[in-house]
Amino acid sequence: MTTTPIRPDDRLRPPGEDGGLRQTLRNKYLLRLLVRRELRARYKGSLLGLGWSYVRPAVTFSVYFYVVGVFLGLDRQVEDFPVYLFSGMVLINLFTETLHSTTRSVTGNGSLVRKVFLPRELFPTASALVSLVHFLPGMMILLGGAVAAGWRPSPGALAAAALGFAIIVVLGLGLGLLCAAVNVFFRDLEQVVDISVIVITWSVPMIYPWTHVRTHAPGWVLDLYLANPLVSAVSLFQRAFWYPGTDGSFAFPPDLYARAGLSLGVSVLVFLAGHAAFGRMQQRFAQEL
Repeated sequence: MTTTPIRPDDRLRPPGEDGGLRQTLRNKYLLRLLVRRELRARYKGSLLGLGWSYVRPAVTFSVYFYVVGVFLGLDRQVEDFPVYLFSGMVLINLFTETLHSTTRSVTGNGSLVRKVFLPRELFPTASALVSLVHFLPGMMILLGGAVAAGWRPSPGALAAAALGFAIIVVLGLGLGLLCAAVNVFFRDLEQVVDISVIVITWSVPMIYPWTHVRTHAPGWVLDLYLANPLVSAVSLFQRAFWYPGTDGSFAFPPDLYARAGLSLGVSVLVFLAGHAAFGRMQQRFAQEL
């Protein structure tokens, strides 16, 4: 009588041991279903539907432009201020929406978590993909405005945009995984994230140039400000889409690309830490929900 050797893949495993983002990427069909489900739930009964992805950034931009640009006169200090403002806004909106939606992703799908075993990382990953869907309309508006202001694509501009985008996506998903896991146990985190979105909007050179911080803040505050990965990401996007259409006199933060490389490294570390924390805490999700 011959026995068939047991392959490593055939051994019994505890539920969830083979989860993680690797398993999430293998379940592309489930991921697409969750993305469609979240989009349908968000726009259920809406006349405009996905059209709100155009309305929301347009209204936000108009408020900032007229209050800060026209009424406070910043459009006379910054060349092509509308493109400057929107190139930072579209990127920060992607980050804040990713953080906001991923934080609520597990608790918002509590019934599925309790009843069906799925890789838990599917939920924050799907929320992050929905944020990318909403990012595309704003990006199209930005490209149209940049071209009208004289922007033309170049390898340097595209590389800066890709690096800034990578920082935002990696950092947003890493923090989102961490917040999604912690939020299962401490629901107050949702309120903390909501408040942090307000702080994030004003903590980057989106509404004002970074030189205002250099002029009005002590040196250590400026160093802390420039160490923020979001500052590097926004500056890179402005370098990519706003700066080519200007006269070239604007000075970006010193060592921008070196800081951006360091910011990407920090974002990767945050992602790895968030993924590890999510993997450790997910074993208690069902009983907590």
